[in-house]
Amino acid sequence: MKQATKKRRFPILGVLAGVLILVLASSGVVYHAWDWMLHQQYPQEYQEIVEEEAARYELDPMLVYAVIRAESGFDEQAESAVGARGLMQLMPSTFDWLQEKDREDLLSHDFLFDPQVNIHYGCALLRLLIDLYGSEETAICAYNAGMGTVSGWLEDESISEDGTNLLSIPYPETAAYLERVLSNRSMYQRLYGETAQTVST
Repeated sequence: MKQATKKRRFPILGVLAGVLILVLASSGVVYHAWDWMLHQQYPQEYQEIVEEEAARYELDPMLVYAVIRAESGFDEQAESAVGARGLMQLMPSTFDWLQEKDREDLLSHDFLFDPQVNIHYGCALLRLLIDLYGSEETAICAYNAGMGTVSGWLEDESISEDGTNLLSIPYPETAAYLERVLSNRSMYQRLYGETAQTVST
């Protein structure tokens, strides 16, 4: 009489454990690929210059990166249709005005394509606007729309109740710009950590 063959029991738990390990390993690869992609999309180019000038003007470096990304996408040769130039997209007239406060001999407008010069005066402008308006968000709006425009908004009680903060932003372009800069900054803080420096207002 033949002996009954024992049915082989598959190691179900072992199979499940193996599948789980593969899933976790795949998730790790996906996570690192996604993290790498985000770092490529939100780079810290010109890091030495940005950190030096941010410290000089007591700015959050993450804000400076956020503005550069929004303005030029880190293209030092960028030039807008209206003539704004370089990484932080400064207008030549604004560049001249800032230089008059900073030096005796004015640099030519071609220097706006020099990262060191552009970031220096871009940070100088951000610091001036933050000090002038006492609000970082209002300062960012003025960086885009101009001081005259934003000062006019602040005098309108339907737009600003306290003369410092904006209840609404009349220019859709400026509203989108503010949202973009703040979103950029948030991502930079997430990727590279909160900065130890805070913006003085």
